[in-house]
Amino acid sequence: MTKTSNKVSRRQQILESLAHMLEESPGARITTAALAKQVGVSEAALYRHFPSKSKMFEGLIEFIEETLFTRINMIVSDEPSALSRCNKILFLLLTFTERNPGITRILTGDALTGETERLRQRVAQVFDRLETQIKQILREAEIREGLRPNLPITAAASLLMATAEGRIAQFVRSEFKRPPTEHWDEQWPILVHGFFREALQPAN
Repeated sequence: MTKTSNKVSRRQQILESLAHMLEESPGARITTAALAKQVGVSEAALYRHFPSKSKMFEGLIEFIEETLFTRINMIVSDEPSALSRCNKILFLLLTFTERNPGITRILTGDALTGETERLRQRVAQVFDRLETQIKQILREAEIREGLRPNLPITAAASLLMATAEGRIAQFVRSEFKRPPTEHWDEQWPILVHGFFREALQPAN
């Protein structure tokens, strides 16, 4: 194994250990001393890979961004229906959080208490990007499918995101006992019942 691959492997191990500790200790603040012990290295060794704990959190946020938005691009490319796109994007978000409980504490801000404000801003940007994507889908629905939301587009996108974010908050508050995807299949049709109306077609 080369020196470079060794370095990558250790960085990955540190991030995975941090995510694991966030999952195993809901509500607890993770110290670098405890993280170093979990990884099995000295604190100095941690700092050879990450100059600060904030950079470790940023590494996990980068994982969130890469995972979500790579798959969202695939959904937008593969799904022709606006409602199906919205459903799959939100379900992707809920599934991702369900499978990564520790990282979900970062998304809700629970794990960022006492950390730099920059981290909170970056998490906010993740949700802003998701909401912007939903807005874009809703705007295109009128052009592509002749559909128009019964709410203003901004309000409609906000409603969908608020629903997903509420499920994620419940997941963290329950200490990961209430899966965010629970009952989603039954709730989604009710949530979007009458969501669109057909756009007026121009007279011939």
